[in-house]
Amino acid sequence: MLANRIGPNTVLPARRDAVELTTADGLVLEGELALPVDRAPRATLICLHPLPTHGGTMDSHLHRKAAARLPALAGLAVLRFNTRGTGRSGGAFDRGNGERHDVAAALEFAEFHDLPDVWLLGWSFGTDLALVHGCDPLVRGAVLVSPPLRWSGGEHRAAWARAGKPVVCLVPELDDHLRPDEARERFADLPTARIVEFAGAGHLFVGRAEEVLDAVVSAVAPEVPVPLPVTWPG
Repeated sequence: MLANRIGPNTVLPARRDAVELTTADGLVLEGELALPVDRAPRATLICLHPLPTHGGTMDSHLHRKAAARLPALAGLAVLRFNTRGTGRSGGAFDRGNGERHDVAAALEFAEFHDLPDVWLLGWSFGTDLALVHGCDPLVRGAVLVSPPLRWSGGEHRAAWARAGKPVVCLVPELDDHLRPDEARERFADLPTARIVEFAGAGHLFVGRAEEVLDAVVSAVAPEVPVPLPVTWPG
């Protein structure tokens, strides 16, 4: 059988369901759960998207590609959703404050559906949501893509340090907000943090999705060989 190259818009087989998350303050958030077709997931990613006031949504390209590829290529469950005021989700953007209920609703959904080995996959603003609101007993660890450390502080990193949870930071060399040397300084107070530098990459990781997904899988499911396949049977 011929193999087709996996491109930017390739959607590999998965069981995909539109889901709704209900927050403690009464909002309904739109989302999607993607699961492997023929097996139980080995681990779970909860995606926390970039800043909605700058175009960030559950469809931002790294999260969209994670949901499109990782159930098939790595056996992962991928839960992505729009935070309050984004897309068709209720409510209004609250600068990371009310969004604590959004993160909690996603964790409750994962727990109710018995999703295994939950990791947070935050990108930009989503990394601050992970650090501020995501250090929950259910969470195994976090992967932070382009963390700006704008909304989170040392007290939040201290909570992750006390919990002993791994935090893998994927930091672009040319990031507009936080570059690798400063990231090493800022995360020095979190012994479980690991900085992975991406030479030549910018904040949005344009053209670098495959490398990002490889790094995510290495963190969450180290038993899965990387680099991930770049072709799929046609």
